[in-house]
Amino acid sequence: MNMVTLVLQVLHSLCSGKDMMVKTPIDAKEQPDMAAHTETIVCDVTTVQQTVVRANLADVVASSDDLRLIEQLRSGNEEAFVSLIDRYHTAMLRLAMVYVTARAVAEEVVQETWMGVLQGLGRFEGRSSLKTWMFRILTNRAKTRALREGRSIPFSSLPELDTDHPEPAVDPDRFLPTDYQWSGHWISFPLDWRKMPEERLLSREMRAYLEKAIEALPASQRTIITLRDIEGWTPDEACSFLGISEANQRVLLHRARSKVRGVLEKYFAEE
Repeated sequence: MNMVTLVLQVLHSLCSGKDMMVKTPIDAKEQPDMAAHTETIVCDVTTVQQTVVRANLADVVASSDDLRLIEQLRSGNEEAFVSLIDRYHTAMLRLAMVYVTARAVAEEVVQETWMGVLQGLGRFEGRSSLKTWMFRILTNRAKTRALREGRSIPFSSLPELDTDHPEPAVDPDRFLPTDYQWSGHWISFPLDWRKMPEERLLSREMRAYLEKAIEALPASQRTIITLRDIEGWTPDEACSFLGISEANQRVLLHRARSKVRGVLEKYFAEE
């Protein structure tokens, strides 16, 4: 049974009119005062706007498109849910692998996330975008699995998040030393990749090398570059999701891009 089929079966169960007992870890951002617990989930096709009324309206940031989509999902619209999976499944898998190295474990985390999304629809109050809410569920589950395997700590506790710690984005040896007239200038300019043949930049080998360069980054930098440059998240979305400032986001992204570029420059130089 593939993941989509399994999740759709759960969707049918939730919306069939029968109560279904499920174990649901609660998303801390949406319900910070509730622990993981077993509860009865009953599909309710009441409009999302009525749910949002329970929250402080000043805290509602979800778009009208998000609210319409939530309403469709709550009513058991299979097409809406399959569309959501098609849009975000690959991105979820990629982000899960920042925390767990085994692809099989990452796939399990993503499947658990989709189940959590279905089971949590009734608690979504619009305090974040739908995408941010879903990806928080993902990272909560990924961190739990990683901690269980003894290989991760929460994102906000990672030492490389301290952007005040000096870390050169480019190797200082690539610049002229202080005793030269043009101190601090490039010894030799970086290679201009715009002059390279497109087929070389888009080759399968190049892509594999790029993926390895990203995988070698510290967790926080790998997360930032994945969200911003691979998945196309905006700075505001990344900051909101990760709980960091715009300045920190900018520094982490610059460091990540510089490291990846440095690795790729060595790759091109060896050819």
